[in-house]
Amino acid sequence: MMSEIEIGRNKRGRRGYSLDDVAVVPSRRTRDPEDVSTAWQVDAYHFDIPICAAPMDSLMSPETAIALGRYGGLGVLDLEGVWTRYEDPEPQLARIADASDTDVVDVLRDVYSAPIQPELITARIRQLREAGVTAAASLSPQRTQEFWKTVVDAGVDLFFIRGTTVSAEHVSGNREPLNLKRFIYELDVPVIVGGCATYTAALHLMRTGAAGVLVGFGGGASYTTRETLGISVPLATSIADVAAARRDYMDESGGRYVHVIADGGLGRSGDLVKAIACGADGLMVGAALARATDAPGRGYHWGSEAHHPTLPRGHRVEVGAVAPLEQILFGPGISADGTTNLIGALRHAMATTGYTELKEFQRVEVVSTF
Repeated sequence: MMSEIEIGRNKRGRRGYSLDDVAVVPSRRTRDPEDVSTAWQVDAYHFDIPICAAPMDSLMSPETAIALGRYGGLGVLDLEGVWTRYEDPEPQLARIADASDTDVVDVLRDVYSAPIQPELITARIRQLREAGVTAAASLSPQRTQEFWKTVVDAGVDLFFIRGTTVSAEHVSGNREPLNLKRFIYELDVPVIVGGCATYTAALHLMRTGAAGVLVGFGGGASYTTRETLGISVPLATSIADVAAARRDYMDESGGRYVHVIADGGLGRSGDLVKAIACGADGLMVGAALARATDAPGRGYHWGSEAHHPTLPRGHRVEVGAVAPLEQILFGPGISADGTTNLIGALRHAMATTGYTELKEFQRVEVVSTF
C-alpha cells in the first residue's frame, strides 16, 4: 500500500526516498567476491560491468570512452559537446577549468555557442568503432530531429536520447515534436531514452519500443534543477517505480524486457549498490568518473544544463582528480569514502548478501533509514 502524508490541508503527497534514505540488508548466505558476475547486456551488446559513463564533456572524450569500453563498460559521447564543435577542444576545456566562479557561466556559454559540425559527429563515432568498442552517443530530444541520420550513418551501435525529462507525449504549439514511437520504430539501432522519474512516464516510454529507459530527474552533483525549477524525485523511489513499470510492461508486451538505467546522483560506490538493489539494470555515472585523473574536465564536472542560454540549471563543480579511471573502477581503493574501486565495492556487497548475478541482486532486501 502506498502511504501519503499531509503536506497541508489542501495538499497530500507520497513519501519519496533518496538513495541516502535506504540501505541493503545482509542475508543468511554469503559468497566469495570472486564468484560474483557484474555482467549485463543491452540488445546484442554485452558488458562486463554495469557502468555507463554519462554523456558529459567533463568525463567523456573519445579517448576515455574507448578506455571505458576496453575495461568492460560503456562510454556515451555527448554529440552536442565540445568534441563535435571543435576539431581540437583541449583549449576550450582549459578555458572552462581555468575560469573563475564568477565568470564560468559566461565562459561555458561562449564555448558552447560554436555550431555543431556534422562531419565531427561522423569522425568521433567512427573513432569509437575503429577502436573496437561499442559506439554509444547521445543527443537531446531537441537535436535528434536534426542530426539522427548523421549519427546512424556514422555507425552508432547504441543511440541515447537524453534530456532532463523526456516524455512520449511532448506537446508543442510552435513546432512539430519528436514522435518517439515512430522514430524508434523506423530506426535500425537500439535506442535508450530518458530521463523519467515515474511509473506512468516510464511505461509510456517503454511502449515506444525503447531498449532502455534512463531514470532520474534533478539529481547529480552538477545539477540545480530542484533549486531553479522546484522539480525533483528521490532516486530510490524513482528506480523502484520504473522497475515496477518494467515488470508490468513485460506482462503487457508478452515478455519484452526494457532495461532500467539509473542516471544521476551516483557519486560513490554505495550509491551504485543501492541503485541496483532498488531495481536498476545499469548505472549511468557522472561525477564518480569525472574524478579520474585522465578525465577531460581536469578535476571539474559540469553538464549541458550549466550552459543553457537563458536558464542555467547546473554548476561547474570541483570534484578533484582522485585516481586514474582504471583505479576508480577496479581499485585498489585509496580511501574509505567510496570514490575508488567502484566495481570491487559492488562485488563485495553482492557477495555479502549472497548474490552472484545483478538480476538476482535486485531482489535483495532493503530497509528505510529515513
